[in-house]
Amino acid sequence: MHICFLTNEFPKEGFPHGGIGSFVKTLATALVKKDYKISVIGINYTNNRETDVFEGVNIYRLKKSTIKGFSWYFNAKEINNKIREIHQKDPIKIIESSELGLAFIPKINGIKYIIRLHGGHHFFAESENRKINKWKGFQEKRSFKKSDAFIAVSKFVKGHTEKHLSYNNKPVVYISNPIDTDFFYPIEMECEDKIVFAGTVCKKKGVRQLIQSFPFVKKEFPKATLEIYGRDWFFLDGSSYIQMLKDKELYQLGELANDIHFHGAISYNDIPRAYSEASVCVFPSHMETQGLVAPEAMSMKKAVVFTKLGPGPETIKDYETGLLCDPYNPEDIAEKIIWMFSNKEKTKEMGERAREFVLQKYKLENIVLKNIEFFESLLQVEKE
Repeated sequence: MHICFLTNEFPKEGFPHGGIGSFVKTLATALVKKDYKISVIGINYTNNRETDVFEGVNIYRLKKSTIKGFSWYFNAKEINNKIREIHQKDPIKIIESSELGLAFIPKINGIKYIIRLHGGHHFFAESENRKINKWKGFQEKRSFKKSDAFIAVSKFVKGHTEKHLSYNNKPVVYISNPIDTDFFYPIEMECEDKIVFAGTVCKKKGVRQLIQSFPFVKKEFPKATLEIYGRDWFFLDGSSYIQMLKDKELYQLGELANDIHFHGAISYNDIPRAYSEASVCVFPSHMETQGLVAPEAMSMKKAVVFTKLGPGPETIKDYETGLLCDPYNPEDIAEKIIWMFSNKEKTKEMGERAREFVLQKYKLENIVLKNIEFFESLLQVEKE
């Protein structure tokens, strides 16, 4: 079976990528090992066309249009031309995209089209209390109408998406994002009272409230440090979110700011090392669809504080496999960190249970088989 993923985010050395890129990389390489042919098509970070092969995955990075106001049209044209070209040489059976990805993709007979709910425009507009952008909203609705089936990465994202968009009576299944538990394995390395955050440094990830929680932690644990790993996010005017945090939040902390370190984006291969050095990993997201970072750290038996909102309770059982916090309340975030620092034996037991939970719910092999079963079921319906 030939499966094609549509994404611009497949990891590329020297360029940042998000959770969708990490997900596609993990699933695609695992499917190749099961003798599936995998193609990934997306717009390149640069104005060049590039073809690459990564662990058996064929990656097509297409030339990015710079024509103002019409880039969407020319980018879609590039993608559609590449789909047809690949399909003629080796027929594609499944095309998968995120929420907006099918908006301008004309359907080809014999191909099943799937949207995986990673959290689209309507989903995050609600969570961030902002208005729906008419253009993006139009694309998402158009994309949903074209999809033959949907995969939700959490029960939460399924429920909240259908408040705004119709699944049009098409099949919807729930399959978690996979965690490569062989890659995210326990490493015996820990620095005393070190707090680690990993993810895009932006408003919805709760980094600001995490920084605001730091003085409360320092009162109880003077040696505590906060290590922030992740790419920067930029406002519409091009200004840096990290610089804003430094100017507004760190400036008010005085000397305490010396113990908060921004490490910038790190490669996927270096993420386990960052987690391994943590006494506690903290991810106080305001909103997630599932989130990869919490179960990744849990797979390494790390103490994890995750958001109590959204899919948080699906990921962590409070005080059993980790702790849940109110991401809008810096004092509550600090309270959970302090508990972790103060209860090292209980925290260690939590880490043991956390890895067992991840092995049961997110193990790569199990998730890959669930995806294969769903793909095959769609094709079987086509045959019937």
